[in-house]
Amino acid sequence: MAVRKSKAGGRKKATRRKTVAKKKAVPKAKKGKSSKPNHDACYHKVKAQYKVFPSAYASGAIAKCRKRRAGKKK
Repeated sequence: MAVRKSKAGGRKKATRRKTVAKKKAVPKAKKGKSSKPNHDACYHKVKAQYKVFPSAYASGAIAKCRKRRAGKKK
């Protein structure tokens, strides 16, 4: 721990530096196998509709779209 001096010449309390946690390695998808797409039709429809994306309004529109389409699955 390092002791810092203030501008007035007095001593300040020792401070600890925060350590950043290392990110764990995420396994990549195997080649040859197709993975599920990240975005569905509602996402693309709403993204084209709203100028500011992501936003609360756009998120609400995606939720409404998905709710409407919920009973119409393949």
